[in-house]
Amino acid sequence: MKYITEIVIHLPLSELLKKLNNPDNLKHWQKDLISYRHLSGNPGVEGSRMELIYKMGKREVVLIETILTRNLPHELHATYDAKGVHNIQHNYFKAIDEDSSKWISESEFQFNGFFMKLMAFMMPGIFKKQSVKYLKDFKAFAEDKTSES
Repeated sequence: MKYITEIVIHLPLSELLKKLNNPDNLKHWQKDLISYRHLSGNPGVEGSRMELIYKMGKREVVLIETILTRNLPHELHATYDAKGVHNIQHNYFKAIDEDSSKWISESEFQFNGFFMKLMAFMMPGIFKKQSVKYLKDFKAFAEDKTSES
């Protein structure tokens, strides 16, 4: 399953990226995040890995983030792996003007196992809805300092 989401954020591109690249800010725009920890490599650079733990309903989901490409200010690509799901994220950033930027996120989900394939088939919109929520929550945090934590 593939889709593209995008959002305009009323901040200069350098400020958007500064907020986005600080893992301590994750709690402000990803309300289900319980914790994160660095696993390997230099944090935030190509090849580095980080564990992210989320509360999804009554269960915890562990994701492993691997940075694939870090070519800032233009792009940041990563994979996120959890049980039964491989998510490839290609993120592109563009300055619109001095005070506004656009974040374009291309998402691809690959599913393993009967349950995850069935869930993707029965509720494909749930993945895009979550991606859009994260973009909107980041925008609120970045522009208005609204926090989900």
